[in-house]
Order: sequence, then structure tokens, then C-alpha cells
Amino acid sequence: MEILVANSSHVEHAETVCRLIYESALQRGTGIAKRTPEYIAKKMKDGKAIVVLDEGKLIGFSYIESWQHKKFVANSGLVVDPEYRKTGLARKIKKEIFELSKRLYPEAKIFSITTGLAVMKLNSELGYVPVTFSELTDDDEFWKGCEGCKNYHILMDNNRKMCLCTGMLYDPAKHQNSKPETENNRQK
Repeated sequence: MEILVANSSHVEHAETVCRLIYESALQRGTGIAKRTPEYIAKKMKDGKAIVVLDEGKLIGFSYIESWQHKKFVANSGLVVDPEYRKTGLARKIKKEIFELSKRLYPEAKIFSITTGLAVMKLNSELGYVPVTFSELTDDDEFWKGCEGCKNYHILMDNNRKMCLCTGMLYDPAKHQNSKPETENNRQK
């Protein structure tokens, strides 16, 4: 299994990513922002995605989006092939996309919105804290991405101030001299 920063050689997997995202959203009964294969391919070409391959088969993915002139970065589209779930792969992908985000956008606040407890736990391990939506980007294009979710009407009924998702934020200014707690440094 290889966990890689995506590049143009991975574009052939863009449709698979879109299918996995769609199927995952159906299984959870919520939504993940729908993206086209062209959008996913661009993220791959730009080196703003993580791909996981097992003997050439795409089995995991996540990508980065920047908002408000790179003041905010979202880690999005985290998906794992159903055959590889419950193996710790999502944790590895989340850590890789988080580190890539910090390298590419060292000053940006990194955020995530999710209804998934597992993702909330992963985010907490990395130093994210729960926040109100008012602390996240106010970029209209970001919030348009929520249109594919069945709960979008709740978000809009509340003027984008709250929904069923939890907003989580990592502010690098609050972590300049600290590292997120990992299993290795907990044992010391």
C-alpha cells in the first residue's frame, strides 16, 4: 500500500474518487460536497490531494481547498474503499492531508465540518477544536459545496450559522510551539 501526494499520474483515478464519495454519502445518509472528476483531477495535478493505492487500485483519498485568499484551508473528501475500512487507513490519510495542508499553507487555519464521530476524534488528535460556523470561512463558494447534503435546508434556514455538522478548526497560531498528541509522545 502506498500513501502519496497526488500528481498528474493519478488523474486516471478521479472517477473512482467521485464514485466512492457518492457511495459513502449514500451509506451515511448525509452528504459530501459533490465534485466532478475534472475538479478532482485538478486537485491531483496541483498536488493538493492524497491518494492511497494498493497494487495500482485507488483505495483512499482526500483533498485540500483554500478559501478567503488562503486564510482558511479545508481538508475535504476523505474517503476509503469499503473493503479497507476499519483498518486505520482513514487516520493515516487524515494525518497526511493535515501535514500537506500545513506545508502548503503554513499560516492558514485548517478546518473541517463533519457529522462523523470518527472524523471528530481524528481532528481532535491533530489539535482541532470544535467551533461555531462563524469562525470558519465566510466564502460563499465553500458553503455552496453543502448543497449536495440532505441537510442543506437546515444550514440555510439558520443563515449558515449552524447545521447538523460540527465545525472543527486548527489554528496554527495557537500551536506554534506544540505538536499534536500522538501515540508516540503520549508514551514518553
